[in-house]
This record gives sequence, structure tokens and C-alpha cells, in this order.
Amino acid sequence: MPQPRFYSLDVFRGATVCLMILVNNPGSWSHIYDPLEHAPWHGLTPTDLVFPFFLFAVGNAMAFVMPRLQAQGDAIFWKKVMKRTLLIFLIGLFLNWWPFFRWSEGELVFRQWVNPENPDSGVRIMGVLQRIAICYFFAAILVYYIKPARVFVVSMILLLAYWVICMYGNPADPYSLAGWFGTQWDIAVLGKAHIYKGEGVPFDPEGLASTLPAVVQVVFGYLVGYYIQQKSKQVQAAASGNSQLYPMITGLFVMSVALLVTGFCWDTVFPINKKIWTSSYTIYTTGLAIMTIATMIYLIEVKGIKGGLARFFDVFGKNALFVFALSAFLPKGLALIKLPDGTNPWNWLYKKVLVHIPGAPENGSLVYALCVITFMWAICYVLDKKRIYIKV
Repeated sequence: MPQPRFYSLDVFRGATVCLMILVNNPGSWSHIYDPLEHAPWHGLTPTDLVFPFFLFAVGNAMAFVMPRLQAQGDAIFWKKVMKRTLLIFLIGLFLNWWPFFRWSEGELVFRQWVNPENPDSGVRIMGVLQRIAICYFFAAILVYYIKPARVFVVSMILLLAYWVICMYGNPADPYSLAGWFGTQWDIAVLGKAHIYKGEGVPFDPEGLASTLPAVVQVVFGYLVGYYIQQKSKQVQAAASGNSQLYPMITGLFVMSVALLVTGFCWDTVFPINKKIWTSSYTIYTTGLAIMTIATMIYLIEVKGIKGGLARFFDVFGKNALFVFALSAFLPKGLALIKLPDGTNPWNWLYKKVLVHIPGAPENGSLVYALCVITFMWAICYVLDKKRIYIKV
């Protein structure tokens, strides 16, 4: 029996990628509406949902691929997982180093691995794609070798272990920027030169320690995908219509509420925090992801609402990793080209046109981000029409 396919899951993945591009490409980082910014530290904004939703989608897709890998055996599994992990990680590292040159006193200077003039500055090793690669690798191993019921228990143990390590890593102030234990791990393993410094101090929001609970986010995505797969097979075997998906959707909503309540309660002792990817954050955002998917399944699969918005997001989902990488590649590369008016080909539209939109300065910045989304969508649309799907 062929595996049932859910269009809503493709739309969910595409919408997540679309939002990732939106929040990463404002006209000006100084002019962003609050919902499109990350929470300063503890707490949650809509932007803080984007990355965990994408990791959840990675696990979700894994549920539909894993049976084939298990049937092919260990050798094929390790070959494919290792290859995909290395490719995604190296693409992320490439984008961190790209475009290999920078402007300095009117000249292009090669960006060395470590800046000889400042040994604490260099090419960042970790990043979004690197975390996706690592999470995919370890989650794939867990779900390949451990049955779903047991992998859930293992996942909860990992989340509890991360909480304990955080608490005892620095008992005096475990959940602060200065007191979080993971930074010392990153400095020791990666080196201070290769750590993100956007917080004003060496601190990497995609560091090594906080990747542990992020792995669980992928596993939860897998478990939900597995649940959807098994329930939909039952409907398919009974030759029932999509209206018989109600029990599955109800189950998803019950899961989501249970996780939301658990995450909210855990937040009182282990604050929801994206930057150190707390266990409460993993639980809470997983609950929101499940609720979102359940709603999409109801609207798209049961009610048959497959309008323009669904098709718009689906196009992004067809080449998800490619378009995300492209949205980082183009701005960095085009920023090297200096136009006579002091702009570059990437920011010219904002600097010369959109910045003059009446009202709050955030308006022009948001319109620019929407223009970037439209441009990236057009590329994905052409690729989809030509049936070109760039898989990693």
C-alpha cells in the first residue's frame, strides 16, 4: 500500500521557510516591527517559532523517508545520512565565510579563518544550517535504531538532562547570558574567534550545548509524522474519505494542548528561551507546531481549502533548503558590489525607494522584506514549473 501524502505538511514546511526569509531580510535591522524580532532573552515572539518549526518539519519529513531507509539496511542508511549531514553543514559554513572578501579602507581584503589583527575574530563555525545538519544526524540515528515509544522516553530524558546540566553548570545564575554554561563549552571546542558575537559578548545561539534539546525537536517532529502516517493508513485501508481523519486531528490537538500546558508550567522554573533553546521552549514550540499542523490538515485535507495561499507556500517547500541558502548567498555576494551612489545591487531598492514610504520607518523595511520573499518565490516557482528540485 503506498504511503498517504499530505499536502498540508508541504504547505507547513513552505510557510516556515517563507517566514525564515522574511525575518532574515529586513530593509534595515534598525527598523523592524516587534513581532519580527527575537525576544531579547527569555520569552517568545512569532519570530522565535520559525526555527523550531523548521526543525519539526525536518523530523516530520523523516517519518515518511525512514521506512525506506530501514528497508535498505544499515549501510545505505549511514551513507545517506552522513552525506546529507556533511553537505548541509558545509553549505552553512560556506555561507558564513562567503563572500570570502570584505571592504577595508576602500580595498577588498580576504577574510581569513582567523583575523590576524584580532585573534578573537574569525569565521563563525555554527549557524542555522549547521544546527539543522547536526540535529538531523542525531535524530536520524535515534529514530532508526529505537522504536517510537522508546524514542519518546529517550527524548524526555534528554530534555530533563539538559535542564539538570543547565542548573548545575552555574548554580548562581544558570539561565542568564553571562551565566549560561554552554558558552564555555563553545569557547573550549570552537574557539572564541569562531563564535557569534551579536549579543556584544562571545555567545552562540546555535552553539553545541543548546543543540541537544534541538535534536529532540526533530525527534518530536518525526513522532508526529509517524502518528499521522499510521492513522492515515488506517483510514486508507478502510477506504474511508478524508472526513474520517477527525480522530487523528483530535489526537493532534490533544497532544498540542498537553505540550503547551507542560511547556507553560516548565517555564516557571526553566524559562522559555530560544537563544539557549531551553527544554520548556522545545516542549512549548512543539505544541504550537502540532496545533498548526492539525489546523492545516483540517482545512486542507478535510475541508479541501487549497487556494492561492496554500499553493504560494507549497512552492517554497519544494526547494526549502536551497531557497533558504540562496536568500543568504545573494545579499552577501551583492553587498561587495559598490554602486556610485554608495549602495549595492541588493539594498538599492530599499535605500533609494522603499525607505521613503510614508509613516513609520518599519513600513519600508517590511515592504523590502516582502519584496525579497516575492523574488525568492519567483525563483522557486520557475524551478517548480521546470520540475527542478534541488535536494541535499
